[in-house]
Amino acid sequence: MLGEFPLDRAMRRTRNLVLATLIHRDLAGHADLAEVVATMSNFADFVIRTHLAALMQESVQAWGMPVGEDSGVPQELMVLGMGKLGGDELNVSSDIDLIFVYAEDGETHVTTPEQRQLSNHEFFVRLGKKLIQSISAITEDGFTFRVDMALRPNGASGPLVASLAMVEEYLIAQGREWERYAWVKMRAVTGRAEDVSALEAIVRPFVYRRYLDYGAIDAMRSMHAQIRAEVVRQETRHPDRSNNVKLGRGGIREIEFLAQVFQLIRGGRDAELRDRSTRKTLGILAQKRLLEEDVVKGLLAAYTFLRNLEHRLQYLDDAQTHNLPANTDDQFLVAQMMGYDSTDALLHALEEHRHMVATQFDAIFSEPRVIGGSSSANSDGSNNDAGSADAHRPAPPLLNGSDTVPMVEAQLSALAFDQTADMAQRLHATWNTPRLLALPETSRNQLLALLNAALPIVARTEGTPSKTLARLLDFFEAIARRAAYLALLTEYPQALLRLIRMMAASDWAAKYLTRHPLLLDELLDDRNLQATPDWSAFASECRRELESVAGDTERQMDVLREMHHAQQFRMLAQDLAGGLTVERLADHLSALADVIVGATLYAVWQSIPNRHVELPQFAVIAYGKLGGKELGYASDLDVIFLYDDEHPDAPMLYAKLAQRFITWMTAHTPAGILFDIDIALRPDGASGLLVSPFSAFEKYQKGSAWVWEHQALTRARFCAGDAEIGARFESLRETVLRQPREEDLLRNEILSMRKKMHDAHPNRSELFDLKHDAGGMIDIEFIVQYLVLRHAARFPKLVADIGNIALLKLSGALGLIDPNLAEDVANAYRAFRRLQHQIRMKGEDRARVPHAQVSDQARRVTELFKRVLG
Repeated sequence: MLGEFPLDRAMRRTRNLVLATLIHRDLAGHADLAEVVATMSNFADFVIRTHLAALMQESVQAWGMPVGEDSGVPQELMVLGMGKLGGDELNVSSDIDLIFVYAEDGETHVTTPEQRQLSNHEFFVRLGKKLIQSISAITEDGFTFRVDMALRPNGASGPLVASLAMVEEYLIAQGREWERYAWVKMRAVTGRAEDVSALEAIVRPFVYRRYLDYGAIDAMRSMHAQIRAEVVRQETRHPDRSNNVKLGRGGIREIEFLAQVFQLIRGGRDAELRDRSTRKTLGILAQKRLLEEDVVKGLLAAYTFLRNLEHRLQYLDDAQTHNLPANTDDQFLVAQMMGYDSTDALLHALEEHRHMVATQFDAIFSEPRVIGGSSSANSDGSNNDAGSADAHRPAPPLLNGSDTVPMVEAQLSALAFDQTADMAQRLHATWNTPRLLALPETSRNQLLALLNAALPIVARTEGTPSKTLARLLDFFEAIARRAAYLALLTEYPQALLRLIRMMAASDWAAKYLTRHPLLLDELLDDRNLQATPDWSAFASECRRELESVAGDTERQMDVLREMHHAQQFRMLAQDLAGGLTVERLADHLSALADVIVGATLYAVWQSIPNRHVELPQFAVIAYGKLGGKELGYASDLDVIFLYDDEHPDAPMLYAKLAQRFITWMTAHTPAGILFDIDIALRPDGASGLLVSPFSAFEKYQKGSAWVWEHQALTRARFCAGDAEIGARFESLRETVLRQPREEDLLRNEILSMRKKMHDAHPNRSELFDLKHDAGGMIDIEFIVQYLVLRHAARFPKLVADIGNIALLKLSGALGLIDPNLAEDVANAYRAFRRLQHQIRMKGEDRARVPHAQVSDQARRVTELFKRVLG
């Protein structure tokens, strides 16, 4: 009983009161869409929970308490809200889509002779039927909600309720693509928290793939086509049912699909995209720049308009309708409820919103045009590569999958490829490898279409077409079994174009993409590729992403790698496009490494049990290329670890922190590796402690360190961890570098170390080694280190970590070396680094060039080396 009425009757009367109040507030302008849908959703939750509690008590009295066979724990019914109820966006006259689930099979525990023992499954079937009857039965007071159970496993032919085991088996063995879309909205209205968590663990991998699932686009395109075909069929048979604001062109369903396709593609890798609300998801897409902010504003405005219109259509007769009424008087009434003076004004506004939605929908879901140069649209509907006349001309089918080698050679010759005989043989052999022959027919057809689209692009791209094609074939072989990657390149032809351009520009870039094909996603939008990095925002994003998978070490390690690779790839794209100098690139790569080191350090510390402080009193000090902010794409990290903590467990805990940090950085996971770590520069080298108390490090640097260790200190800096320790390190570094030194002893030590390095890297080629040969980069670095150690006592500016080029110029300005010679050597260092970078981007291990190419620069370097060091 609820008050003086039976529960069922009370609920119906309450529903009528809620609805009347809500309609009044809505039409009077006192309630917005958010209030309307939240009120209806909350009321539906209340109805379900109240009825279920009463019916559960009644059922237990009749049949006993259902108990888990394995756990012995009393069982409860999980009522899952799906659709708009799951998303807390229920209409005023919506059905409520429900699924009934229970945790374990077993039997009811009876305590009296009058109780009849049932299996748990039979108990919950009976309970579920009673719940549906209580909520949906029509009486003189109306009904509370219509109930739709069609989304349960196997639909109307399946059992009314399912155990967790049944749900898991069904989703794994029979779950269809459209059901992924439906289960995105799943929200447990009732049930024990542990049972709900177990269900979510089953559903999540079914809905959200761990990879970027671009196959979802085609699946949702097919689903939408079926829905539209049914709407058109109904409108043809019943012209009075035209203008369906939910399922029609540019309607509510298309907005929902736009939001959910991003969820299905990316939700497995980004937990923030798993929100059940369409409106909130659209907002998140704007925040993550997956859709432009103006586009999202337009979609949200259209969604609000269409949902408000849908409500007013349902206010007419409390009917679940989505069509504009055929009666002109009713049309005018709806227009007035929407705030318009005429039906024409309403229809005009409706058409504007629907056109906007349809345009955006087509930008994502229109059939892809794999073309020989560019594509129709980006993920945001823009077109960055469609400037040429070829952009809209489909490539002719060059290959059909059964071509002989001479046929392939003829096609390549027609495209003006070089080395056509060799490349025809390679292409034919690749297509017929066991790996590709074993592919499903769909994947082979996709791959063949991509090859046909790629060949004309490769032929026109700058560089050597045969080399580019060979790199592309290596890439296709690597991704052939991953349907998601084939789907991405098929759905977004501009990504294929950018992929080919990068592979033509750099062998290193081609191999990097082949190792990390997940980065294909970065090729979808030039805005992200060309954006200037915001390292503070990136650091916050790293922390947020790591916290979202806290406790899952393997996933955290992959998150770090994926985020690092994506940022590095953006730098690579800008680099290949000529948008970054070598110095600016190194600054960005060093800043990226700093963020990753800091994020890793924090995450690792959180994983250490029995830690005695929330934040470790521990710092990572960078040396070498990271310390000097000259990091390259494949550089390792030279670091040492310092701590300042008197707690008795500190040495053990910080040693464990350092060990795990190195493991997290260097371990090979499915996502690759972060960095190789070199800790040889720690006090006493390989025989020294992994982590050093700051006091011991200070004592060592002031009294025991070798000159070469002070040379290394010229390029050292605080990288991550405790900022106070970092400040103390910087102070100590300045003190050590500024201590007076005996000139001849310093010169002899540095010359001795330079000879050791030269002897360790003999060059037996006829080329000039940019790094190791006399007159090369190492000579320049030794000149700078000598100048710092020799003169910093008198000139404190020399201890600044400003890089070799700036320190050379500063030394010239201070009169320590000839200013003109300083300028020439600084320019030589810049030129050597640029040449080294270009050579490595071609995939070469050693940076060597003809002597004549750099003879003038090497001569000036040698001249300065002799003047400074003799």
